[in-house]
Amino acid sequence: MRIGTLGAARITPAALVRPARLVPGVEVAAVAARDRSRAAAFAAKHGIPVVHDSYEALVADPSIDAVYNPLPNALHAEWTIRALEAGKHVLCEKPFASNEAEARTVAEATDKSGLVVMEAFHYRYHPLAERMLSIVGDLGEIREIETWLCFPLPRFSDIRYSLPLAGGALMDAGCYAVHCARLLGGGEPTVVSARALLRSPGVDRAMTAALEFPSGASGRVHASMWSSQVLKIAARVIGSRGEMRVLNFIAPQFFHRLSYTVDGVTRRERVAGDATYTYQLRAFAKAVQTGEGNLTPPSTSIANMAVIDEIYRKAGLAPRGTI
Repeated sequence: MRIGTLGAARITPAALVRPARLVPGVEVAAVAARDRSRAAAFAAKHGIPVVHDSYEALVADPSIDAVYNPLPNALHAEWTIRALEAGKHVLCEKPFASNEAEARTVAEATDKSGLVVMEAFHYRYHPLAERMLSIVGDLGEIREIETWLCFPLPRFSDIRYSLPLAGGALMDAGCYAVHCARLLGGGEPTVVSARALLRSPGVDRAMTAALEFPSGASGRVHASMWSSQVLKIAARVIGSRGEMRVLNFIAPQFFHRLSYTVDGVTRRERVAGDATYTYQLRAFAKAVQTGEGNLTPPSTSIANMAVIDEIYRKAGLAPRGTI
């Protein structure tokens, strides 16, 4: 499978280039950027053989089988659809689109094409995610789910703070917190309330939201790129029989803690494994080859974006891409 990457984003080496060296049959074969010199420098550094002058040229390249889309949030839907129309499978960075409506449009294009589109929630492909789900199943009736994705980004000129580019803490960090809460909650929640701290008009630097799951369990998600909660990446689930706590579910290959108490007995585990991005690329290649193994298809992306949109509304802000 020959993959072309749109742009020379900072995440691309970790998310695609290095994993491709470990996944048999996968090659990063081309790169395109709006600045050709930047694309050429990126290609030279990472051993990518082809440099295209434009995104259009890359998606039209008949030698490319799939496209990696790490463009700014506001461009995810447009270029995923363009790649599909050109007959390419797509691994699209999160968040999947600017809003739920865009996500539905991409899903429709995916269904029409018969190709694979995977949203890059890489943590979902690590064995830790499955272990978390297994433990939650032992906690009895689930009563509370709480997730955090908070990190400091004081570079306020960063595109992740750009409203036209569909930025904001909820989009960049909170999409993970929402996704993990939905995963562990076992159903699609309603948004009860939300509170945003703003960096600029319409752009959240931090967001907290209260959820309610169909089971009756309550949920809470925390996201920030600049707040008093400087760094926290964690999940907590409380059930009638016990509790689970996880630290760093996003990149467990670097460091993580997993502890759980069931019926009064506390255990601690480490879940060994490769990098989350390596598992993700293996799953993407398998999905392309066999049609199986896509744990983050467009249908789940629609659901995630629907919750994000409603959190913005409850916080008194407009969903991204609607103003």
